[in-house]
Amino acid sequence: MKKNHPSGAPWRNFYGRLKGHNLRDSQEAFLREDLADLSPGAVDWDQNPDRTPLDLEARFGTGPLWLEIGFGGGEHLVHQAAHNPNVSIIGCEPYINGVAMLLGKIRKAGTGNIAVHPGDVRDLFDVLPDSSIDKAFLLYPDPWPKKRHHRRRFVTPEHLEPLARVLKSEAEFRVATDIPDYVRQTLEEVPHHGFDLVAKNPEDWRIPWADWLSTRYEQKALREGRTPHYLTFRRL
Repeated sequence: MKKNHPSGAPWRNFYGRLKGHNLRDSQEAFLREDLADLSPGAVDWDQNPDRTPLDLEARFGTGPLWLEIGFGGGEHLVHQAAHNPNVSIIGCEPYINGVAMLLGKIRKAGTGNIAVHPGDVRDLFDVLPDSSIDKAFLLYPDPWPKKRHHRRRFVTPEHLEPLARVLKSEAEFRVATDIPDYVRQTLEEVPHHGFDLVAKNPEDWRIPWADWLSTRYEQKALREGRTPHYLTFRRL
């Protein structure tokens, strides 16, 4: 296997931005003062070159554990944490500006049941134990609209196979997107990796979940005339 890290980390292409505009001083302070304490554990290869599985019970206790993959600005993540105080939620996001936004929202909301991995979810999958996650969210992922870039989408075997491994039996996997072709690929790929589509009627896919909080990405889609889709899968 091709290597790119002295610890033996596998070569993984990453597509997308890691940082945007300059952070405000307050956001730099959030990253400096809060991020380390919110870590789910030793995830990065330099922290954990042997890829030792995380001790989730020591970090989170024995309650339910959820995962949000690519939390954007963090509004949905904080909403779920505030309304489910008995649940711990790991948010994974490589875009550092989004991480800083989330940290500000956590401070404001005072939620204490969120952990943050500021990096590639594939590194987190490496160290999550089998059948450890009760629910996962994939909300408005990067659509990669060009056909030659569809392999970069999350709903591909590279991501779905480890996701299926870490989800518990009967765990829920939610996908929200406003891109019809992303809906198509999701419906084609996800069931091949041990998931069952809960709602079979396409009309049901346009009804948001009862506990849904519309994100800024969804509001942009609505302003631009695109239709949100809400797909729910169950881990077999």
